[in-house]
Amino acid sequence: MNFPEDFLHYVWQFRSFDFNDLQTTCGENLKIINPGLLNKNAGPDFFHAKIEIGNTTWAGNVEIHLKSSDWLKHNHQVNPGYENVILHVVYEHDAEITRMDGSVLPVLELKSRISNDLIRKYENLFLTLTDFPCIAQIGRVDGLIVDSFLSRTLLERFEQKTNAVTETLNELKGNWDETFYRFIARNFGFKINALPFELFAKAVPQHIYARHKNNPYQIEALVFGAAGFLNDYFEEEYPQKLKAEFQFLQKKYNTTPVDVSLWKFMRMRPQNFPTIRLAQFAALIIKANHLFSKIMEIKNVAELRALFENLPVNDYWRTHYHFKKVTSSVNIQIGKTSVDNVLLNTVALFLFAYGKHTATQYFISRAIKLLESLPPEQNAITDKFTEAGVRVANAFASQGILQLKKQYCDEKKCLSCGIGIKILKQN
Repeated sequence: MNFPEDFLHYVWQFRSFDFNDLQTTCGENLKIINPGLLNKNAGPDFFHAKIEIGNTTWAGNVEIHLKSSDWLKHNHQVNPGYENVILHVVYEHDAEITRMDGSVLPVLELKSRISNDLIRKYENLFLTLTDFPCIAQIGRVDGLIVDSFLSRTLLERFEQKTNAVTETLNELKGNWDETFYRFIARNFGFKINALPFELFAKAVPQHIYARHKNNPYQIEALVFGAAGFLNDYFEEEYPQKLKAEFQFLQKKYNTTPVDVSLWKFMRMRPQNFPTIRLAQFAALIIKANHLFSKIMEIKNVAELRALFENLPVNDYWRTHYHFKKVTSSVNIQIGKTSVDNVLLNTVALFLFAYGKHTATQYFISRAIKLLESLPPEQNAITDKFTEAGVRVANAFASQGILQLKKQYCDEKKCLSCGIGIKILKQN
């Protein structure tokens, strides 16, 4: 017996066993009218089942165990919540069980009714040491079934991410603009510099920039100063001017700069250095105040993309990757891949979160449409699924795959996965 109780849940739920001439272990005829609804919380495994034993029809709950004696191991015999169990479904019957009132609990033993082929299929999924359990079988699953389950995992992923948005929104007393500003700042840092970007955004709230919208130097000074990059001695005019501006603004707003040692430069392409990202972020603030409000109004994907293109990045960065470090030529605009990353991880997320928060399907639909218009992410995980035969057409699908891998494949939850269930059902 090389499977867990969850496997028997699957077998019972989908009647994946020989149910001809069913009898209880006491020899009474048994007919399954309705297997009930799977319960993923505490209590009996299936609610609202309906069965017929002999000439009597019963409605109630079903409990499932590998062995009958597990009822005693789990102390169900002293738990009133199990008094309404009408059938005990087990792989192996090894003990007679009575309810608290002394009545014998009817038992269905499945040991001789589950095919070896089904058990082998299950073991092939769960005992595999590959990148994900169904790597050898998923390519043979109908694409509509795969796409359907990826739609579900995509929604799960965005609902989970929405929790983080809601948490920050509550902290900021319902201020969507400020919440969006913090998230997009974190996005600009990508994974490696997400934390210092977030701390920098907290150090200078968005509304402060609005007071200096007609003075780009002051906005740049606030950005680089709050990020901790203006504490050095400079010979060049541009950083000297930023430092002087920030010394004044720091006192005015009582700004505490981020510890500059938090910023990571190692093993990064110079184009992704945090100094370049900060210059681009400052240019984005200069170009568009109150970004969230603008994004809520723009329906066209091309117009959304245009918000992050042709940014007024200071010319200083055309020849610098860092203060004091001169280079020949730098591309100071955000690349297409980086823009797609922001549209996916911040813009689409906030459209979805706002739709959920306000119960407005329109914004949720806009988020999904945006994801469908973006190219798929390319990384080690999506590449493995592509190689296995899964069609990854857009960011909607790639986000679904990331959630599938994290929440189902890595956790070996094949029996809760529509794709895994289909593989077990296939001949």
